[in-house]
Amino acid sequence: MRNLKFGLTSLLCLILQMGFLQAQIQKGDLKKGKTASAEISPNEKHHYTVTLGPNQYAFFRLMQQGVDMKITTYDPAGNKLEDFDSPNGRQGPELFSITSSKKGKYKVEISPFDEKEPKGIYAVEIKSIKPQATTPNEQVDELFTPWDSDDTPGASVAVVKDGAIIYKKGYGMANLEYDIPNTPSTIFHIASVSKQFTAFSILLLEKEGRLSLDDDLRKYIPEVPDFGKTITLRHLATHTSGMRDQWNLLAMAGWRLDDVITKEHVLKLVSKQKELNFNPGDEYLYCNTGFTLLAEVVARVSGQSFAEFTQAKIFGPLQMNNTLFYDDHEKIVKNRAYSYYEGSEGFKKSVLSYANVGATSLFTTVEDLSLWSLNFAKPKVGDQGIIDKLNTLAVLNNGKTFGGALGQFVGKYKGLNEIQHGGADAGYRTYLTRFPDENFSVVVFSNSAQFNSGRMAHQVVDIYLKDKIKEAPKKEEPKEEKPTEEVEIAPQTLATYVGKYELQPGFIIAVQEKEEGLEALATGQAPVNLEPISLTKFQVVGVEATLEFVPNDEEKVQVVKLTQGGRTMEAKRIKDFDENAVKLSAFTGAFYSEELATTYHFTVEDEKLVAKHSRLSDITLNPSKKDVFSGSTWYFGQITFVRDAEGQITGCKVSNGRVRNLHFEKMD
Repeated sequence: MRNLKFGLTSLLCLILQMGFLQAQIQKGDLKKGKTASAEISPNEKHHYTVTLGPNQYAFFRLMQQGVDMKITTYDPAGNKLEDFDSPNGRQGPELFSITSSKKGKYKVEISPFDEKEPKGIYAVEIKSIKPQATTPNEQVDELFTPWDSDDTPGASVAVVKDGAIIYKKGYGMANLEYDIPNTPSTIFHIASVSKQFTAFSILLLEKEGRLSLDDDLRKYIPEVPDFGKTITLRHLATHTSGMRDQWNLLAMAGWRLDDVITKEHVLKLVSKQKELNFNPGDEYLYCNTGFTLLAEVVARVSGQSFAEFTQAKIFGPLQMNNTLFYDDHEKIVKNRAYSYYEGSEGFKKSVLSYANVGATSLFTTVEDLSLWSLNFAKPKVGDQGIIDKLNTLAVLNNGKTFGGALGQFVGKYKGLNEIQHGGADAGYRTYLTRFPDENFSVVVFSNSAQFNSGRMAHQVVDIYLKDKIKEAPKKEEPKEEKPTEEVEIAPQTLATYVGKYELQPGFIIAVQEKEEGLEALATGQAPVNLEPISLTKFQVVGVEATLEFVPNDEEKVQVVKLTQGGRTMEAKRIKDFDENAVKLSAFTGAFYSEELATTYHFTVEDEKLVAKHSRLSDITLNPSKKDVFSGSTWYFGQITFVRDAEGQITGCKVSNGRVRNLHFEKMD
């Protein structure tokens, strides 16, 4: 590798070369009533224009076929307006819009999400062009235009101000099979927005003197294992218990999340656990298990089912007449919305058969949830003391807070105090946000998996509170540092930087050589160039981040510091090993987990280690370091094999986002 020498001039040349290599293809005008289709390659950007008059709103729909697309819009002067990219992968729709400020040709840029995307096909069309909305209510309707259709699922919204609902409306369809529209009275499963009701129920019982937030969980549910550490009800309600998450455990055990999953299934799974993720109170890690257990505590202390308790103590008194906790998957609920997701062949049902409550499974309407939001300003249920407790930030063992309260999150939005929680199960996407100082709240429900409920709710907030929003001072992002003079780094020095560094378990940054110098490749991401700022510090090209190699007395650098978003994190070097030299057959066999009562069979197929389960699709395991593999699915993230004193593999430990080090014993 030759000496690395960069200055501003050479950097400019490199950028120009990269721009030249990414072909920008003019595709012509988009016109209403006509669909434009094209094939696109990873190195292409397709440009379209659309002619708009002043103060118009144009809504577009792009269908992806085999390639994940992103869309960027520009005004007639070439100024960027907005980026659009939904989380639906390589199939299905990308919905986007342009609001014009003046007459002219606006540009639509279509490109693959990154260079790893395959060649694919898309079709784009203008769905509507209409005058820009002027009143707040009209602006909300404009915002929900993509979901206001009689052939798609949609949404319901309610806006609450000063003790009353000031706007409510439904968009799209609640049921596509029977052409039933969404209305403000349509009943939705609201997923994790349920959690604040569970915490509130615990506080109601505490007010009656029947329990305390600081009681030991095992006082009420003794079948929870004794982990040698006290887990309190407060730990459960603040996601600080250290318990493993029920959905992750069920998936690892071979369950599909559209199976019928009851409270009994969850409790039996919890009773078999042998370890925690961490000591209670040490960390925050979102955990649904805690709220299922809290609901069971309410049931055992009150002598009623959780559904009965909440009906008697909350929903009835607040006249939330279309609200219930759904603890029976066979129960008929009139006027409910069904959930959907969209692929290349159109919409499909996203089945949900939960029969467990506390963490999820509240059925309600935007009208009813508005009544709940009003209770925080003038309590009819509970009192100000309970509400203050519910809204108070939790504190970790080290004295720090993390934004979590009891079943909800407390923070700032554009300078305003906000209390909020969102939910996502199957195709349901829900959000409740409250602004207590403004006596204002927004409720947004959707039955489409492509819907971003949090983003939409905050856009509604922007409409109604535009005169009260105080843009909070933005955190200083690390600006792209540029060398004041040419930086020359000897090849032998660069060689000490090359290697793999682990930022967190399973997330590795590989620094490798290339013709121009160095590049970095992070787990699951495309490679990025590294431009030297100094002898040890590099700018990550195209990203507001830097990598700094920490010098030491050893032959190679052992630590790299990543600075991004105002935060600096250290990653330690992983010992070098040849992935191709890994003897995969050494890791084969049957591996059994007593905690999950399930077995995986590890085998070698097509020169890959594969984990097989009787109920699941095969999981490819790729070596990342000695005796450690990364899995190809979310619930089998990192697999660390365990050896005995003689070096023989005796088992493995599997981790994912909400489960750490779950043990499997090798059986043969």
